[in-house]
Amino acid sequence: MTERIVTVFDRCFSDAEGLNTRLVGGYEEPYYRPADRAPGSVHQIEFTRDYAASALHEAAHWCVAGAERRRQPDYGYWYAPDGRSAAQQAEFERVEVKPQALEWIFSVACGLRFRVSADNLDAGLGPSPAFKRNIWQQVQRYCKCPGEGKPAINDRAITFARALARAFGSPDPLRAERYRLEDLG
Repeated sequence: MTERIVTVFDRCFSDAEGLNTRLVGGYEEPYYRPADRAPGSVHQIEFTRDYAASALHEAAHWCVAGAERRRQPDYGYWYAPDGRSAAQQAEFERVEVKPQALEWIFSVACGLRFRVSADNLDAGLGPSPAFKRNIWQQVQRYCKCPGEGKPAINDRAITFARALARAFGSPDPLRAERYRLEDLG
């Protein structure tokens, strides 16, 4: 499963114009390493061990990150480890809506069940109902087609979602009716 996800990602983006990015598992913690200036250097998205959910989540962060962010280690994002305060958790939920919405789309494309991650087990704070609702609403926005019939997400996310669906024999994952708030538990 995870090997196929990596293969699909690398086929889409390792040689793509200017993207030069690979998805690599086997790490204790996820991290994004932009390419250095050495010839042949590639951008590397590192995900936890061989977990499919981690691979999809980190690919989602890469899809959300703009060109400037993709030049910075770990996209230059703020991150507080497990054990966040309620205020830090609220900030985490605010910035995680878009990547988790994309992760859900990518999971559906692979035929996997998506689980919302509050990423704060030590504090005993699970994902709030508002966080779940915001993720679902973001998926609905991502799947909404403006005038040209193209989903309202960037080309990298569309490319990856549809390539995953082809590889896993799934229907188009960019159809809003495939996502229900109740599915988020």
